[in-house]
Amino acid sequence: MRFLNQQPAYDLTYNDVFMAPNRSSVQSRHDVDLTSRDGIDLPLPLVVANMTAISGRRMAETVARRGGIAVLPQDIPVDYAAKAINRVKSSPTAFETPVVLGPTMTVGEALALVPKRAHGTAVIIDDGNHPIGLFSPSDAAGVDRFVQLHDVMTTDLTVVDADTAPQKVFEALASSRHRLSIGVDADGTLVGVMSQRGAVRCGIYAPALDEDGRLRIGVAIGISGDAQGRARALLDAHADVLVMDTAHGHQERMLDALSRVRPIRDAHAEATGVRVPIVAGNVVTAQGTLDLIDAGADVVKVGVGPGAMCTTRMQTGVGRPQFSAVLECADAAAGAGGAIWADGGVRHPRDAALALAGGAGSVMIGSWFAGTNESTGEVLTDADGRQYKESFGMASARAVRSRTRDQSAYERARAALFEEGISSSRMYLDPARPGVEDLLDWITSGVRSACTYAGARSLAEFHEKAVVGVQSPSGYEEGRPIPVSWA
Repeated sequence: MRFLNQQPAYDLTYNDVFMAPNRSSVQSRHDVDLTSRDGIDLPLPLVVANMTAISGRRMAETVARRGGIAVLPQDIPVDYAAKAINRVKSSPTAFETPVVLGPTMTVGEALALVPKRAHGTAVIIDDGNHPIGLFSPSDAAGVDRFVQLHDVMTTDLTVVDADTAPQKVFEALASSRHRLSIGVDADGTLVGVMSQRGAVRCGIYAPALDEDGRLRIGVAIGISGDAQGRARALLDAHADVLVMDTAHGHQERMLDALSRVRPIRDAHAEATGVRVPIVAGNVVTAQGTLDLIDAGADVVKVGVGPGAMCTTRMQTGVGRPQFSAVLECADAAAGAGGAIWADGGVRHPRDAALALAGGAGSVMIGSWFAGTNESTGEVLTDADGRQYKESFGMASARAVRSRTRDQSAYERARAALFEEGISSSRMYLDPARPGVEDLLDWITSGVRSACTYAGARSLAEFHEKAVVGVQSPSGYEEGRPIPVSWA
């Protein structure tokens, strides 16, 4: 990447920069290979942040199905994390995992569970796991909430073999005019569901799969407590990425934890033939990046203070504008044989494109994904009828209370005094993009287009060819769309 004009002496955020177009021979967005440049080789260079309000099993399997990866937070007990990993890896790689209900469950119970999936429909199964009906909120219109599902479910179904090509699924749904197809195995037992949009996505995205053809998932590890024991247990549970995570990654405790976890990872790799990458952070300087790589990190997480839930910069004055942090740390990592994840500050597709142009191997997104069907929170409704989910920072008092639940009351009270994050924020579901897949479509569309403007067919070419300029705040505002007339 090079600057259009002279690089300024001050640091830059994503809003401070723009990308100039180059002469291009790339004819289509679909000609662009978005494989990540972090050594993990994700088909999609997007990572769901390890935040309790965002990343869970549903999020992980949905994102992995489209080529990215989600990282479970460090606050999850090891046994629960192992169960989540197992559930994700047993999920279908093309068909979506549905909400599954029994025929005697009530309409009220079903209505509480259906919003957990973006397709908004539950599959009703018999005792043998065979699909016998579908239920969506429209089936509940004018119906008592205690009515059982077998009395209101739709029984006119489009059932296909689980190995049916996505294009054939699309055609079957177009013919039947049904919203969902139900995939079954040779015994007629439920595998998953697929919508027409899901069938189209299967032709665009490649899933992120492990060496056994299962969906991939990452898990975070704190640097306090038994980091080695947690790492060993997560490796045994088949985690695909280990993330050593703390707000201030450039400290002795992190370096010590990395030096203790790396031998465990290496021994696991020797025994299994599978080398699990270690990601560590967060830092914002070249020296921090080099020190973490030298201590054992394969990938360094870059970003202090740009996140929507983070108050670190306002409380402490510590942090760095994210675009400049990405530039410096990516250059340092490349020279040391490592890579970086750009973590935080992404609020528009352009931000993800600029991070990748600046050298990030992948882009980590948190709060933007909080307001989706697949995030871990419950769907709430405000006084105006708008749906939202609560989000909170991982250094907030709320997160600290959860993280210190095993400590004495006094120690918990003392820890709660030092918070650097918002404990409760409303992340509204966008009616046009309520699911995380909708956001993935939007983000990847922008990134693919940015690559074509740069004349790049891969992210390596994108980083090499991108030309970036510096703009004024009014320059940024000029580029924002106007949803209503200004006259």
